[in-house]
Amino acid sequence: MSTRIITISRQFGSGGRTIAKEVAKRLGYAYYDKEIIEKVAEKTGFDPKYIEENGEYAPGKSIFSLASSFIGSSRVMGGMSAYDYLWVTQRNTILDIVEQGPCVIVGRCADYILRDRKDALHVFIHASMEARAIRIVNRYGESDKKPEERLKEKDSKRSVNYKHFTGRVWGDCRNYDITLNSDTVGIERSVQIIVDLAKGESKSVLVDKENLR
Repeated sequence: MSTRIITISRQFGSGGRTIAKEVAKRLGYAYYDKEIIEKVAEKTGFDPKYIEENGEYAPGKSIFSLASSFIGSSRVMGGMSAYDYLWVTQRNTILDIVEQGPCVIVGRCADYILRDRKDALHVFIHASMEARAIRIVNRYGESDKKPEERLKEKDSKRSVNYKHFTGRVWGDCRNYDITLNSDTVGIERSVQIIVDLAKGESKSVLVDKENLR
């Protein structure tokens, strides 16, 4: 079966979003990142900026008070906590999206949500701390925190969130079809590898998981 869905998980500052955008462009696939946030905001009434932070990061107490101001009470959310409600809505949004056509989805545990899809390719992008530190400073500028501290904080929150909802270890190579070090492989070649795999032009790179013993 051809690859219709590509999920790209990434370390903060690894260039994963840049890679995902270019992959979608070259393949002519729909691209979903902040678009998912907008859809979830429409369905839940949550503030988009808050969804952007809490949709991928560790569960926190503050989301309940924020969500309550929009939704009214937990009973409106079917008895779920606000955080679980956000997760379920995000999950259902992703499941709806993939039925609309070929797409590239960035983050948001999409690799886990779509783990049983035979037409999906799951990718994890990582890079060295040094390369990522330089990238975030160039992209987002300096802050009161050292780049390394910002990276560790972001990655830690994503890791806790992933573990909380999937029971799996974020970044573990066994969760993905391929992992790429954008520092050594490069952004351009990472894009090309993913595109080739999606087109079935580099079949030897991927091992059929069903044949592993």
